[in-house]
Amino acid sequence: MKTQLSYSKTKRWVVKIGSASVTKQGSGLNTQSIAHWAAQIAQLRAAGKEIILVSSGAVAEGMNRLGWHKRPHALYELQAAAAVGQMGLIQTYETNLQKHGLHSAQVLLTHDDLANRKRYLNARTTLLTLLNLNVIPVINENDAVATEEIRFGDNDTLAALVSNLVEADLLIILTDQAGIKNTEDSANGEHRIIPHAFVDDPILDRVAKPISASGLGRGGMSTKVAAARTAAQSGATTIIASSREENILLRLNADEKLGTCLESRTQRLNARKQWITNQLKVGGTLFIDDGAARVLTTAGGSLLPVGVVRVEGNFQRGEMVECTTADGKRIARGLVNYQADETRKIMGNPSSEIEKILGYVDDPELIHRDNLVLIA
Repeated sequence: MKTQLSYSKTKRWVVKIGSASVTKQGSGLNTQSIAHWAAQIAQLRAAGKEIILVSSGAVAEGMNRLGWHKRPHALYELQAAAAVGQMGLIQTYETNLQKHGLHSAQVLLTHDDLANRKRYLNARTTLLTLLNLNVIPVINENDAVATEEIRFGDNDTLAALVSNLVEADLLIILTDQAGIKNTEDSANGEHRIIPHAFVDDPILDRVAKPISASGLGRGGMSTKVAAARTAAQSGATTIIASSREENILLRLNADEKLGTCLESRTQRLNARKQWITNQLKVGGTLFIDDGAARVLTTAGGSLLPVGVVRVEGNFQRGEMVECTTADGKRIARGLVNYQADETRKIMGNPSSEIEKILGYVDDPELIHRDNLVLIA
């Protein structure tokens, strides 16, 4: 079965650019390439696309700035190189995006940020706000404080987690290869690129290789396939393609089929809800009135503070809570935007009163409908 997805009709893209694509063979940044990416991103943004970048290159740029010619092995030296290199990386993106009337925002994340419920919700809110402000987030792993070995290729996984975080339509992984080669099928001695597959296709495990062609990335295709499977948990489609293709992002937006497209078999919305349900345990209960119950079950709306009549539990912002009617019927679960004691203060009040009661406001909803799952 071939893909029916029209890339041009998608809106939110996470674009991961690998180290081989933004550096000069691992020695400093390739400013010409970054200028090329910025020009494409500006055209996509003008066409209504929301773009989030996950970019490698910080360690390579840091080594260049520090005059190091050999990649160090000591963790603290890698962390120092990453910290120095981040300055150059974001400066280069910002300079080139400004030429097209756009701003960038540096966002440093670790896997722990996306595993911690409160930090997950904070990161999501920040990224969505940046997109609404017409800013291009440039994300990298926060290598300077990482407690595990820093290695090129980690950004594949990070990009997939970000795709889940922001409910991206597409995850585009740009690398130094044209796609996933089918080593079980060749023509004239050349292995053919797999144009399309579903993420659970067993052939991917047989043909994906752990080493990249350039030698800069350590994850290779196996890491990219794993990333595609992670992204598919929230329904995102992944494209693995060559960064060397001229204007590849614009050509993808013109529905040109390049590289390897990996799709989920699960519909996007259903996959998102399933991912939320499977990831989190219930931390408390919100008892809601009949009006709020109707909004959730029949109107597909969000849960507002005014509809809550009682709160049980000691949950934190970002935890999963259950929504229950006054007679004890469980009707929904979702990620709550306020911790338990704050929820008790604002329950029964309109959203317009949140700031007056708490002294600040994070979100007008207690649970946004995108983070809510109905219980059958």
